[in-house]
Amino acid sequence: MIRKATAADHGMIMRIYDTAKAFMRANGNHTQWQNGYPFPDLVTEDTENGNMYVVCKDDGCVCACFGIFEGEDPTYAYIEGSWASDTPYAAIHRVASDGTERGIFKQIFAYAAERYTHLRIDTHADNIPMQRAVTGCGFSYQGIIFVEDGTPRRAYEWIK
Repeated sequence: MIRKATAADHGMIMRIYDTAKAFMRANGNHTQWQNGYPFPDLVTEDTENGNMYVVCKDDGCVCACFGIFEGEDPTYAYIEGSWASDTPYAAIHRVASDGTERGIFKQIFAYAAERYTHLRIDTHADNIPMQRAVTGCGFSYQGIIFVEDGTPRRAYEWIK
């Protein structure tokens, strides 16, 4: 089950991000999500704005989180490559799992694809598991974008 996050989920979301960062480091991704990112204040803001979601197991326990953001994303304004379409889109950001369930991104994608006809997502070049998950759901690689701190990310797009 996927639902919007609430303030009560904040601690679990931060623990999931810590688990995801440890997984990334153990699997060769040493530079993504540095210096406390995703920040607790950002999670609070995303939750309050209705953009943060959680994935729950059958028993109701939260096992993953992500954000969906409708509209123009400033980090996608410039791309070394090209977007397939300039139609309105939603961006999926900050996907993380506690590692207890497999196929989490497929669930997230199915949820988003029911609601949007155009999706974008990006990930670090060293985040091979995420790249596999994204392309496995039908996203196509479009080029390189640069996040707020200037570091590059691989950008993907899906159009229904």
